[in-house]
Amino acid sequence: MLGGLWNLAAFVIALSILVAIHEFGHFWVARRCGVRVHRFSIGFGKVLYKRIDRFGTEFVIAAIPLGGYVKMLDGRVESVADDEQQYAFDKKSVWQRISIVAAGPLANFLLAIIVFAMMYMIGVNSSKPIINDTIVDSPVSIVKSATPFQVIAINDQKINDWEELNLALVAQIGENAFNITVQPVNSDNSLTASEPSQTFVVSLQNWAFDAKKKVDNLKFRIYSLFS
Repeated sequence: MLGGLWNLAAFVIALSILVAIHEFGHFWVARRCGVRVHRFSIGFGKVLYKRIDRFGTEFVIAAIPLGGYVKMLDGRVESVADDEQQYAFDKKSVWQRISIVAAGPLANFLLAIIVFAMMYMIGVNSSKPIINDTIVDSPVSIVKSATPFQVIAINDQKINDWEELNLALVAQIGENAFNITVQPVNSDNSLTASEPSQTFVVSLQNWAFDAKKKVDNLKFRIYSLFS
């Protein structure tokens, strides 16, 4: 129950951020083009918070966080006085109107670039490919190492996490054999300095690969500190 509420809250927060960035793109370009903005709203329905800036724009947070909108002065939906015509959206040039409409999706696109760049700079958490043991008469039963051990390479490809190990094993489909390099780990999952790595040749002559199982096809028992 608590997990479901947490997932719902995370979804609402993520969606609200996306909406805010999207609508801010429309808002910012509209202001740059001289369009008068009546309201900048995150969400729909009952207003929970409202602030009015010196230009008369209402900044609103509403009760239903499933979208948002930027309401601009527009002669097609309201009467516009002659001296206000210059601030109306529909009176701007075609390129200005295109820029305002395209600014929202472009803002989300730029956000995605920034987020992915930060992920690559900061890094993301991943699990080390640590094996508890192997199953007798399986392709990897040839691996004779103190357990638990970490897979550190497949052939000459360094392996850092389970995703890389899965991809490396998929690449062996159709091969007769591959080299696997392993090294025992300590109780804190660090590599054991006192024992060197070892390389074994794993025969794939009788390997029946199942794409849905990947690592499990080779009959590794995955290691867990809590098992």
